[in-house]
Amino acid sequence: MTLVTSLGMGLLLLVTDVRMRVLARTPPGPRETWPKVSIVVAARNEERNIESGVRSLLGVDYPDLEITVVNDRSTDGTAAILARVATDDPRLNVVMIDALPAGWLGKNHALQRGADGSRGEWLLFTDADVVFEQTAVRRGVAYALEHGVDHLAATPVVESPSLWMRAFIPVFSMCFLIYLRAWAIRNPRSAAHVGIGAFNLVRKSAYDAVGGHSRLALRPDDDLKLGKVLKLAGFSQDLVVGRGLLEVEWYRSFGELVRGLEKNTFAGVDYRPWMTIGGVVSMLANFVLPWSGMVLAPWPANALFAAAAAIYVIFAGRACLQNRQPVWLGLLFPIGVLAFAYIQVRTMILNLKQGGISWRDTFYPLEELKRNRV
Repeated sequence: MTLVTSLGMGLLLLVTDVRMRVLARTPPGPRETWPKVSIVVAARNEERNIESGVRSLLGVDYPDLEITVVNDRSTDGTAAILARVATDDPRLNVVMIDALPAGWLGKNHALQRGADGSRGEWLLFTDADVVFEQTAVRRGVAYALEHGVDHLAATPVVESPSLWMRAFIPVFSMCFLIYLRAWAIRNPRSAAHVGIGAFNLVRKSAYDAVGGHSRLALRPDDDLKLGKVLKLAGFSQDLVVGRGLLEVEWYRSFGELVRGLEKNTFAGVDYRPWMTIGGVVSMLANFVLPWSGMVLAPWPANALFAAAAAIYVIFAGRACLQNRQPVWLGLLFPIGVLAFAYIQVRTMILNLKQGGISWRDTFYPLEELKRNRV
């Protein structure tokens, strides 16, 4: 049964890999006219990476572009860095937020403020630490127009100096694609949906039609849920590989990763403990059991377990290569799965114990968060 499950998972990942197009293969032009694009970034205490991210946006080769960075109550050097960059390049519009209104998460409020002041026919929501290759926006818009897509999400290459983080990234990527049913996202008859914080390109008319981020005011997983409300409203959607065009340093250590996912891991299952527990049990049974079976099971069962483990190592190694990491990191796949299981259980317990989520120096009660169902 384990081998059958592994083969099934492998087949789904293979189908996804075949169906997902690589954005870098879309020509960046030429076109006679380009629609105006507004890039919107929410930033709070991002002094470590904000300058490289913003300067990469200013270096984007797009003929009709406006860039808005919303500084959401930063207490570090973010404001000073943005002011200096804006002085160097007046194309950068910096919006300052000093107070958070009730009923909003800080990031979601900032993105809504940025969108409200934008004049573009298309909105591109991205994170403050994402570095763009100069043709990324051209290619994204060209792809959306060519394929008639209202919402385009793209996966970035994820960098980290930590060995354990690099081992975790392919596990997260594989689980994320399976959880999303990424192979079905392009199908208009499927409810499968997606959203990527690094690159969410959406028609302004579609964004306004679904209520923008006001529909997601208290969703820590706003990027994914934006994709959900758009797809359920009948707007077309696609997911592409942004390799070679988008890059982000996710977390520098495993400790940073654990703390960073405290805000949205439990939200991803709508704060339902049974879904977290069921997901963790399923993940351990499918992804970790084969390694135990290799050692503990008698012949020939141990050979079948070994075959199942090999399937996962192959796909994890492929994911490592696609993320510009050594293929041998795929051998650490079971350790990455155990780490992901730990993060999910820890986050659930912490959120329940605290009665809410602490994110960027603000506490959000769980009961209030639960009411924002999408």
